[in-house]
Amino acid sequence: MSDSSISESESASLLSKKVSRRDMLKTAGIGGVGVLIGAAGIGGVMSLSTAAAPEENKRGDTVPFYGAHQAGIVTAMQDNLYFASLEITTTDKRELIKLFKDWTVAASNLMKGKPVGDLSSNGFLPPKDTGEAEGLSPANLTITFGVGPSLFVKNGQDRFGLRSKQPKELKDLPKFSFDALDETWCGGDICIQACADDPQVAFHAVRNLVRIARGKLIIHWAQTGFQRTKNAGNVKETPRNLFGFKDGTVNPDSKEDLKQVWVQPGDGPNWLVGGSYMAVRRIQMYIEVWDRTTLKDQEETFGRKRMSGAPLGKEQEFDEPDLEEKDENGKFVIPKTAHMRLARGDGTQQLLRRSYSYAGGMDSKTGSIDAGLLFIAFQRTPSKQFIPMQQRLAGLDKLNEYIIHRGSALFACLPGVKKGGYIGETLFN
Repeated sequence: MSDSSISESESASLLSKKVSRRDMLKTAGIGGVGVLIGAAGIGGVMSLSTAAAPEENKRGDTVPFYGAHQAGIVTAMQDNLYFASLEITTTDKRELIKLFKDWTVAASNLMKGKPVGDLSSNGFLPPKDTGEAEGLSPANLTITFGVGPSLFVKNGQDRFGLRSKQPKELKDLPKFSFDALDETWCGGDICIQACADDPQVAFHAVRNLVRIARGKLIIHWAQTGFQRTKNAGNVKETPRNLFGFKDGTVNPDSKEDLKQVWVQPGDGPNWLVGGSYMAVRRIQMYIEVWDRTTLKDQEETFGRKRMSGAPLGKEQEFDEPDLEEKDENGKFVIPKTAHMRLARGDGTQQLLRRSYSYAGGMDSKTGSIDAGLLFIAFQRTPSKQFIPMQQRLAGLDKLNEYIIHRGSALFACLPGVKKGGYIGETLFN
């Protein structure tokens, strides 16, 4: 299953320090959930810190909105997620552009911990801000916007005269083996990813952005998510997923690796340079079945030891796995069906994973707990990164016995915005 709110020069400066992924994890105490469910082989989130301007970061919990890239991509993972997939209802391109301009102002204020507007002096009018985040800190809120393939063309119609600008990479993900997709959890014209260390702050952000868009769009689907909070346990340890295994051991951690996250000149339409493709998969976990599985089978499913997170045959979490090692019976120590082995492949396909666990009550169809992973991964070229990786996993991964993919979407996350501009400006100009 499995931000850049800083400028390129700031990112280069951070990366030039050559901090190891181990040190980065120890420093930030964060980690995402890996491909499919586990970052058993390649998971976690890069822990680049994003320094805000002093006047906007007195509490040390503010992430800048403006920059070369959007926040919420390489930003250190926050504790909570509120993700919304939206359907556009307006047919007027001018209204859509105005919406993105309004969102730019609102998102900038929200990420500073400010309301989206002043309290109205007229008591007979609704307040501009819904108010549930009043008195709360910004909680490292990031807001990330993306556009789906249906923004460009839907039912064969060029909706806003943008058909010629649709990147070839931006199309619905293929259906993979063992998918059981529910349209309730698939697709979307626009997405908003709000992440914060306080769940109410994340919810407040999406609620107010959708409120601003009233009459122009509706929510198609939405999902809350969580990971272990920074106040729980030893923050220097890699967090665990809902199957009890460490999640977040490996992720791109160098300037060269980040080229596989950001769209580069020549990759396609110039308007997306500096942006990224976001693959989203809602993955239900059969946790009751997993809970009856032996520890040996669990570890062979992931290819890692449950307690330490070490690759099978090794002792430490960050040890390099030996994929050729065999036991005394001639069997691979890390089975060929292990999630980690298949996710890793030849090591050339890298994703920046930024996934969150979810718990949604009971599955009315089966009576089991509805819990799992909202897998989110950023990349430069889906056809060369997520899609071939997922095809391997869909074919042989032993983890497929314990999970099912219910939702699927692909979005193009817009480039960052400079002060005075607006999010999506490069697309609409």
